[in-house]
Amino acid sequence: MSTFFPKWTNSLPTALAGGGACAAAVVIGGVWYYFTPKYFDVGYMPTQPGGGFNHQIHAGQLGMDCRYCHTKVEQSAEANIPNVSTCYGCHAESKLKAYADSKPHQEKTAFIREAWKDDKSVEWRRVHKVPDYVRNFPHNAHLNAGLSCYSCHGNIARMPVVWQNQPLSMSWCLDCHRAPEQNLVPKDKVTSVFWVENQMSPANAAAQAVEGKKLYEQRKLAAPENCGACHY
Repeated sequence: MSTFFPKWTNSLPTALAGGGACAAAVVIGGVWYYFTPKYFDVGYMPTQPGGGFNHQIHAGQLGMDCRYCHTKVEQSAEANIPNVSTCYGCHAESKLKAYADSKPHQEKTAFIREAWKDDKSVEWRRVHKVPDYVRNFPHNAHLNAGLSCYSCHGNIARMPVVWQNQPLSMSWCLDCHRAPEQNLVPKDKVTSVFWVENQMSPANAAAQAVEGKKLYEQRKLAAPENCGACHY
């Protein structure tokens, strides 16, 4: 008596189960990697007024300290951006004599003088932002503990236009809180991004581990890992 289904269909459930497991693994792996801040947020670089504040020129070539513009970063949780008067102090018409023959420079910075004249703020677009359910990233606490700007922002002095260098995810934050010594530097070096970049290079990894551990013990730090430290 002939069977209704051919014999090869006996292996069909096993094949379907195997294929389903492989498909599920691919989907889970894809979500695990692609649906994360590391994939979506790192590299975020919004278009800014005037093409953006060129940190490569200001902080890199001119050697301006981060705190010249971000004046309250050691006292406040917020990393304030400079008001128009700070920008205008360098980019007023009377200060452009050195660039008298540089019409592109004058045109590129015209929006600053226009904002000053109209008594308006420059509408910079925020690059680094933690989710609303996180209270904030307290810049003052981290800088005063000896965490460099470099650890979160990368070498900002190499960036013509600012972009997000790190994911700012919860796991990324916790990795640092669980081993803060890897990012600790002398407090007078927190804004010296070129020095920190060299200190944290692979070639100096061993020295940084020793120095970071020493700083951690000296400062008696206790980086919190409880939920209430950030979510309140």
